[in-house]
Amino acid sequence: MDVKQLLYFATIAEEGQITRAAKKLYMAQPPLSQQLKLLEQELGVSLFERHGRELKLTEAGHVLYNRSKEILYKVNDTFTEVTETGEGLRGVLSIGSVKTCFCYIPERMKQFRNQYPNVSFKLIEGDSFRLAQYLKDRDIELAIVRKPLDMSEFSSYPLPNDNFVAVVSDEWGVSGQETISMDQLSDLPLMLLHRAGVGELGLYELVLDHFNQHNLQPNVICECADAAMLLSLVKAGVGATLLPQSTLKAFPAYGLKVLELEDTMIQSESAIIWLKDRHLSKHATRFIESFQTDSLVSP
Repeated sequence: MDVKQLLYFATIAEEGQITRAAKKLYMAQPPLSQQLKLLEQELGVSLFERHGRELKLTEAGHVLYNRSKEILYKVNDTFTEVTETGEGLRGVLSIGSVKTCFCYIPERMKQFRNQYPNVSFKLIEGDSFRLAQYLKDRDIELAIVRKPLDMSEFSSYPLPNDNFVAVVSDEWGVSGQETISMDQLSDLPLMLLHRAGVGELGLYELVLDHFNQHNLQPNVICECADAAMLLSLVKAGVGATLLPQSTLKAFPAYGLKVLELEDTMIQSESAIIWLKDRHLSKHATRFIESFQTDSLVSP
């Protein structure tokens, strides 16, 4: 059994079919079937249950698949670490970001590209729960997320706390108003951010908790995972919203009125995170280090 056989096996397991796996591996189907047969003969167990052309992992297959992924990750990390030794920064840096934290990306990417022109970027957007899964699946190397989030599998670098503000339509006649109370907010139709992950705590629960602390029941008329959609609805006068203040940097403020909360402080914690057991590429390490530059970190 060698690394190449483990790669073949893992690809078959993920594709669930020899034909699709062979296509993904850019090889013919007969030699791939032969490699699987040789692996099963060597181990003395069946790794798949055959249902026509579809293949399902047996109990032994599940054990080997989990171990194979661990080994293949370590081989890939070792290859990256060795090939980067003594070389300049190059390659692709895959980063995920929640939309409400995107303000950290543009200027930093510009400066990073000026310093390391051989590095390109792959950007993925999603809520914190989804980005955490992307990290676990090795689809991205770094993610900028908002807490709360289960951090047991991640290392992190904290970003500045971000105060929530209320956002209403200019059409609501609040031109002379600069603040708003929680009591006033509870009388308004509210539209709140709600992450897609079922059962995951997030900004929605954070906001509701502050209303509870004031013994108030908010009138939530809409839940949405996209800040841009919420702000479009606010501009149209459908309702008001509560968002971390830095979120507004990425969206035009025309037609919107931003009000500070006068009798409470709702703060969002954010961080850049990565897998604890994964070797970080040089460019990922340098990108994390760029967050220590005060002029770029302020929300």
